[in-house]
Amino acid sequence: MATDETTPLSPTDEVVGEPSEPPPLPAEDEATRAARAYKFPCGGCGADLAFDPREQAPKCPYCGHVAPAPDSSRAVRENDLLAALEKAAERRAEVARKEDLNEVRCDNCHATVQFQGALTAQRCPYCAQSMAREGVHESTQRLAVDGIVPFQLDDAKARANLAQWVKSRWFLPSALARKGIGAAFQGVYLPFFTFDALTANRWRGMRGEHYYVTVGTGKNRHTQRRTRWYPASGSFRRFFDDVLESAGAGLPADELAALEPWPLAGLKPWAPEYLAGYFARTYERALPDCFADARGQVERELDLEVRRRIGGDVQRVLSIDTDWSALTYKHVLLPVWMASYRWKSKTYRVVVNAATGEVQGERPWSWLKIALLVLTLGAVVAALVAIANAH
Repeated sequence: MATDETTPLSPTDEVVGEPSEPPPLPAEDEATRAARAYKFPCGGCGADLAFDPREQAPKCPYCGHVAPAPDSSRAVRENDLLAALEKAAERRAEVARKEDLNEVRCDNCHATVQFQGALTAQRCPYCAQSMAREGVHESTQRLAVDGIVPFQLDDAKARANLAQWVKSRWFLPSALARKGIGAAFQGVYLPFFTFDALTANRWRGMRGEHYYVTVGTGKNRHTQRRTRWYPASGSFRRFFDDVLESAGAGLPADELAALEPWPLAGLKPWAPEYLAGYFARTYERALPDCFADARGQVERELDLEVRRRIGGDVQRVLSIDTDWSALTYKHVLLPVWMASYRWKSKTYRVVVNAATGEVQGERPWSWLKIALLVLTLGAVVAALVAIANAH
């Protein structure tokens, strides 16, 4: 899949509350311009097919013709992570060498002029002719998409889930809670990397067990908690499957995390038909950066595992030595419905996990409702204090 071609993504937003022109996409969503839409002509009427979540196949929205479903019999391949990281390091070193020194021949006097570092424009020291070099960028070679979780929910179901989400939000402005959010959804595939790893771990720690003693005399007599510490050590192996890391830069990490879990067991081998009618964003975070974060996830899990094995009331982890093997990765696309809406001249974004229906997003707050709640709670507390004092 050639994912370096781009098509702008500009969903149309319906306005709730105050009529105005549709707002622009939030700044963090501008990366969707690095997207590509796949189009397939209908065999019945020639219109563009769109992948239908109910049919799980491309379907014509006009004549109803359903094209063959993508072949899902193949296994989604795992890729050698160490080899990919080595290639990435070689590409970055090559870019660094090019950026350190670059020679350009002057078009006017034909002298050779050296450009150093990030300098891209200067004057020829021999004839004062303005000169520029092309920006040096990282290789445009892109990692192929290995798997995809197809859209499972259509936009009607996404709107229904959004309506339920609105009803469950506390302290929304009354008009918004009453009318709901009328926003046009855009289907987008977001880029992720998954990582597999087999870990062999040797650990040392201390197990703390609480006990209690009575100290002092008379009115100063009281119970103190103390802790006895015992050494603990051991080893174990643990396999990590499909540790997920976002490879995009458009959505906040906490918002993406709130959309989990993703049904990765339903991952299909990549086929362009899944993208018919949707957009797919290319990855913006390099594989080494994503693996560094995934490794952090694994190390936090290993720390929790060691603490469980130490046992006792409290634990101290002194060391964990980990050998990593069977390292693989997959580049995958996961589906979301995205929309923006306006309230009081401010733009908000909502995102629906198009595989599970989970809704996350931004929302306005009714500070009047919050203030009334605070005043009500204050009055209740004051009444309880008055009753207590009366007795």
